[in-house]
Amino acid sequence: MHIDAATQLLLDARLSRLALDWRRLAVGDAATAYAVQDAQLQRLGPVGGWKVGSKGDGSTPSCAPLPVSGILPSGTQLTGPQWRMRGLEVELALRVGRDYDPGERLPDEAELRGVFDAILPAIEVVETRLGQQPCGNPWAAMADLLCHGALVIGQAQPLPETLALATTVASLHIDGQEKVHTTGGNPADLWPMLAWLARHCAQRGQPWRQGQIITTGSCIGLVHARAGLLVEAALEQVGPVSLRFVD
Repeated sequence: MHIDAATQLLLDARLSRLALDWRRLAVGDAATAYAVQDAQLQRLGPVGGWKVGSKGDGSTPSCAPLPVSGILPSGTQLTGPQWRMRGLEVELALRVGRDYDPGERLPDEAELRGVFDAILPAIEVVETRLGQQPCGNPWAAMADLLCHGALVIGQAQPLPETLALATTVASLHIDGQEKVHTTGGNPADLWPMLAWLARHCAQRGQPWRQGQIITTGSCIGLVHARAGLLVEAALEQVGPVSLRFVD
């Protein structure tokens, strides 16, 4: 499928808020999926950040750009038929403190620490424009911005002396009831994953810009919420973040 055709199908699904049968989205590899991501962001607005995830098994991470319009403050209320899945992931996010382009290099942790100026608690809202689930084509899901709906972020905090996903403590409450509490629930190796992303974005012609938010994958797996309930998440020693899906 031509990149323009796949892009238009996904944008039409966003606008109509009707699910697109994933079998119509003939995206067959990562390069095509990333090109479709880029083409969508040309229409959806500037890049406000990136999501990146890794299985922690040595395989290549995956990523997607995030529209700045979908990066929202804690306490936001989400309403409308586009919030069908209402998937929730509690994540550790970092804020880019200066423009950064590593070129072809893989930066080390010390260099990356000089790029970020804050960490933040985040809830990624997982939504897909694709219907007929489960999706049998991972490249279609990648083209769909890796099922990104919104990123709700809490208060920024200074980077601690040590920062690792293996020791990150995360919790999620829905309507006041604890649903998940984890330590090290995200298997990714944080700094190598961020190094991969920095180089990937530079090679893609979209190096990091000051103020962008980088979110690093779920610490709790995926949890679904019903409309009308208060969602509260927290990362220990980082802070809380909340949202509500409104009927």
